[in-house]
Amino acid sequence: MPSTLLERYLSILGVRTRSLSVDALSEIVEAHLTRIPFENISKLYYRTQNRRSLPTLEQYLDGIERYHFGGTCYPNNYFFSQLLRSLGFQARLCGADMSRPDVHLVIMVIIEEKEYLVDVGYGAPFYTPMPRDLDHELVMILGRERYLLLPRDGSGRSRMQMYRDDQLVHSYLAKPEAREISQFEQVISDSFRDEATFMNRLVVARFFPGRSIVMRDLTLTELRGEQSRSQTLGGRKELSAAIREHFGIPEEITREAISGLGEPGDIYS
Repeated sequence: MPSTLLERYLSILGVRTRSLSVDALSEIVEAHLTRIPFENISKLYYRTQNRRSLPTLEQYLDGIERYHFGGTCYPNNYFFSQLLRSLGFQARLCGADMSRPDVHLVIMVIIEEKEYLVDVGYGAPFYTPMPRDLDHELVMILGRERYLLLPRDGSGRSRMQMYRDDQLVHSYLAKPEAREISQFEQVISDSFRDEATFMNRLVVARFFPGRSIVMRDLTLTELRGEQSRSQTLGGRKELSAAIREHFGIPEEITREAISGLGEPGDIYS
């Protein structure tokens, strides 16, 4: 990573660490999670600009600084893995299976002969690196949502499960093999297809110490500790205003981003 972009990235995160300790990794992971949201408004907005590919690092940082964008797993985890390697961490990009193989990206980091799972692109409260050498489930709770990282299976894979109200909602299986971003070219391309999930729905998640704010379609939810509070917005005008208030994304950007979506009754189920 060029030094100018490295310094710019670190400035956005508010981090100046050069240590390669677990504490230093935890600091930078938490900084990324709390300063850069998981969101697909940028994906929808760039579609209106005829951009249907992974942004460059410079474009990614521009979006964060100008519009308070972040991204889905592809830019968030890919560029964060580059940042970690540029800082000297032994980090590798890995694929994870969900409904299809390799539709999610994660990062695995080795420090002092221990391996950790890092994921700043799942829209989940993974504030710290998660150890992979578990002998029991690692549980993380925020509001109605509970996340379980299971011990590695016989092939060295780690399963992450997400429950809401004790019902399994979705999960992924992270595979330990190091991958290059070019190996995800097709799945990234598919994510921009008109029928793809994140081209038809809206998700924005912002995390803070001990709480999060999540917009899923027209439902705004605040999760704090083990409590949650939700409200349903009345339409696009309220949606754009709420996103500006809670996430800082300008209303005109949100309006343009969602202009190609169907009516709220169709897409905000």
